[in-house]
Amino acid sequence: MANIASQKKRILRSERERQENRRYTSAVKTQFRQLEAAVKAGETDAIGEAHRKYVSLVDKAVKGGATHRNTGSRKKARAARLVKRATSK
Repeated sequence: MANIASQKKRILRSERERQENRRYTSAVKTQFRQLEAAVKAGETDAIGEAHRKYVSLVDKAVKGGATHRNTGSRKKARAARLVKRATSK
């Protein structure tokens, strides 16, 4: 444990920020699983809604700094491919 007060505060802040980033990344993964489930079920309304929520969540994670912008772009492209394959059938 640190002896300097500012370092103690920094440790607490780092942990708080880490937890927030974990919440974002976990929520993105969960939402992608829901999108996959909607695609598997073949419900077009549910697919559109799940995709919209997923893209929004990824954008928020990038804006908040939880993920890199290239990672966000890659995740959105992957979701778009999944949706395109599902709706083109």
